[in-house]
Amino acid sequence: MSTLAFIGLGIMDGPMAQHLVDAGHTVVGFNRSSGPVERLVAAGGKRAASVSEAVRDADVIITMLADDAALADVVGRADGLVASMAKGAIHVAMGTHGVGIIRDVAMRHA
Repeated sequence: MSTLAFIGLGIMDGPMAQHLVDAGHTVVGFNRSSGPVERLVAAGGKRAASVSEAVRDADVIITMLADDAALADVVGRADGLVASMAKGAIHVAMGTHGVGIIRDVAMRHA
């Protein structure tokens, strides 16, 4: 089974993460507020204290963030996705984002 990181565990991706735990995957979650992470842990997932911790061993990283600025921050900061994710990991950005930020994220991953 895969190791998946979820960055953002809101109304949509919190239940998605829990379903993947139920399917036997290792799911590591990070969220700005602790409640959603606690729900994931109660369902059998793992807690990460930072974006870096969540993504460093993940095969697939799923982000579902509020807006383009949040995605840019999580991807580009010193302890963010680009700096911390394993070579060959896949990043799936599942929020409603503009084309410009998605192109920028893709370039950062290249």
